Amino acid sequence: MPPKVLITNWVHPEIVDFLEQHFTVVCNRSREEPFTREQILEKGQDAVGIVAFMPDTVDDALLAELSNLRIVACALKGYDNFDVEACTRRGVWLSIVPDLLTVPTAELTIGLMIGLARKVLQGDAYVRSGRFQGWRPMLYGTGLAGSTVGIVGMGAVGQAVAQRLSGFDAELLYCDAAPLPLEQEGRFGLSAVSFDQLLTASDYLVLAVPLSEESVDLIDARALSRMKRGSLLINPARGSLVDEEAVADALASGQLAGYAADVFEMEDWARSDRRRKVSQRLLAEQERTLLTPHLGSAVDAIRKQIAMEAAQNVVQAAKGLRPQGAINEPVGLRYENAS
Repeated sequence: MPPKVLITNWVHPEIVDFLEQHFTVVCNRSREEPFTREQILEKGQDAVGIVAFMPDTVDDALLAELSNLRIVACALKGYDNFDVEACTRRGVWLSIVPDLLTVPTAELTIGLMIGLARKVLQGDAYVRSGRFQGWRPMLYGTGLAGSTVGIVGMGAVGQAVAQRLSGFDAELLYCDAAPLPLEQEGRFGLSAVSFDQLLTASDYLVLAVPLSEESVDLIDARALSRMKRGSLLINPARGSLVDEEAVADALASGQLAGYAADVFEMEDWARSDRRRKVSQRLLAEQERTLLTPHLGSAVDAIRKQIAMEAAQNVVQAAKGLRPQGAINEPVGLRYENAS
């Protein structure tokens, strides 16, 4: 029989068809539930590859049980749930899809900003209630024009957000450990400032940094207290960048006028101390929050491309090539240059 590949979450049928040209494919047919760790261990026995997603965690203990693995191909960009060192030491490729998530995430970020500031959800609920009788002086919100937008992080997503905001007549500030060249700053109309300056100056604060030990709870009670009173916080990046309870406190006090998030602390499975549910206090703040279920890359055509690229990484590894999305150099693994 052909070697086995495991797909832990639902993918488009075209991805399964592609992989079945090379492998025996065991795939998750459910859109609702990812394979559990126990299912991965059971179904992944003898698998040479796993196509993995954000709900998955790959650590040394799992790799020890799946001794035939040659690659963990992640259909994602951020990989803090995956133990790179353990994969490298055990001779397993770890690959990601670095580029395809950038544009849809930036587009959703703009949607979250406008949706929160212009009270779109409240307006929708009001119309559906049957009380709408025509225009009334109500639900006044905040516009982007004339505002100051601060972006924390100026990597691919930060730049894509800045590019899309450049036509909104807002002042764009950012902070990053590696500032952009002046030419790029000029193209987007950006000005680099310190993190503290960004907090105090921004009407909208957008998070666009990866999760690391240094960035956990980047926006905590202290940072929130430094923000401009009545400002809006937008988090399309990772849930654990913010302390959700501190955000709830800031909303309750009026220090923060609104919070929009596509990501939540409970999703950061690599953190043993993570919250297990979205903060109930945030859920109760229906007038001042806009919360979406991790829709950053949820554009149908993009998700198909992401899964296909992860599948191609599996095929490349099986052929003895370096996968195009590889982020490690497995110990003791012989391979040919992919080029």
